[in-house]
Amino acid sequence: MLTEYVKFAIKRAINGLITLLLLIFFVFVLIHAAAPNPAQLARIYAGNPHAPPTEIQAIIKEYGLNEPLYVQFLHYLRDILSGNWGIDPIYKAPELSILLPKLAISLQIVIPGDILAAILGLLSGAVAASSRGTWKDRSIKGLYIATWASPPFFIAILLQLIIAYYLNLLPAGEPVNQLLTCPPHYTDFPILNALISGDWKFFISAVRHAILPSLSIAIITFGLFTRVTRATMIDSMESDYTKLALAKGLTRRYVVYRVALRNSLIPVVTLIALFFGYSVAGAVVIEDIFSYQGIGYFITQAIENLDYIAVLDFTIIVGIAVIIANFVADLLYGILDPRVKVQ
Repeated sequence: MLTEYVKFAIKRAINGLITLLLLIFFVFVLIHAAAPNPAQLARIYAGNPHAPPTEIQAIIKEYGLNEPLYVQFLHYLRDILSGNWGIDPIYKAPELSILLPKLAISLQIVIPGDILAAILGLLSGAVAASSRGTWKDRSIKGLYIATWASPPFFIAILLQLIIAYYLNLLPAGEPVNQLLTCPPHYTDFPILNALISGDWKFFISAVRHAILPSLSIAIITFGLFTRVTRATMIDSMESDYTKLALAKGLTRRYVVYRVALRNSLIPVVTLIALFFGYSVAGAVVIEDIFSYQGIGYFITQAIENLDYIAVLDFTIIVGIAVIIANFVADLLYGILDPRVKVQ
């Protein structure tokens, strides 16, 4: 059985690698479609549409922009896979050295937000399914439809106004109190650095600043988790194995939350994988509202500054996040449902 699971994992890893290569090819094509002329492409790399001819020629030579397209793609693929994502034309620093710390800051709100959304969705979906047709079911349905239909900026601003400004319970923006000194740099995650170094003032401040953005992500996305959980649980509760469990004398509460809910986890795991990438990309709006200076906030500034390289590299990062999330989801399938291993 372990051998089958390893084969299953290897197969999914190969599929993920192929998807990654296709994504890199797509970004390469997108770059050359936007700037088919080597001089135009060099201006994008330079981050200056009015770059002098000497700088343009130097960039063309450095990146081999006069070579055939397939040679350029092989060079581009080699650089991406080796971690050489180029120099940011605005900040004059390696692109990854800018993007990865920003991504880490974003993950401080994306991961808790997605986890909270999944928990809220599972619980509310289970309650709605077990109370089908009652006021509880209708109330939950109305709530998740309202939150799912609301624009992300509306939810974020509403939370900011009520919790931060009117009630003054949490900070309105920024990743941390700017008066505090940053802890030693062990990782790219400021919260984790504070935890490792025992800087509790910084840690508590960073957690408090992350609550509202994380809660915004959770409220925006929990509705679909609720809808899918409710639908799959209703199917599970009408199945023969659930009826058999009730006939054996098991309580309805046990059957709902231990039998039907467990069999509803696979589609929820699929949603978590999909929404992880969506949340990383969708954090652009949330971070901009809360001035939470993660990768979404950075990309907003990059678009305003016409920093095309950062935007395209961000596309690859989001794609990698989706690929990894789906790979983890595939592995979880094999744990939740052993029948998946042989597929």
